[in-house]
Amino acid sequence: MKHGTVPIMATKAERRAARERVSAYHESQLAGLLGHAGAEIDRYRAGEIDAYAGDEALHHYHPAAAELWKFCFARGGSAHVEFIVGLLDRMSADAEPIDWWERGAQRRHP
Repeated sequence: MKHGTVPIMATKAERRAARERVSAYHESQLAGLLGHAGAEIDRYRAGEIDAYAGDEALHHYHPAAAELWKFCFARGGSAHVEFIVGLLDRMSADAEPIDWWERGAQRRHP
């Protein structure tokens, strides 16, 4: 294999496992984003922030979730899923996860 090429997973089982891994990552990160939004709503309910700040958190959630979805699924196809699995492996090895909540803020405020 040449440097810079992406290996192609040959079997249906490997492709299915890759899709399941990306889907599991998406779900776990989505749960984290919901946790962020929920924490802000809890702060509103406790009187720590006003309704506008609570509303801002809900508006922040959507672009963050959209960035996560694009990362996981936007290009579709087996090659993209395999590429994402490779990125997930590297992120795990480097212990440098993506902060999707922060990515959502960057998207909203360029």
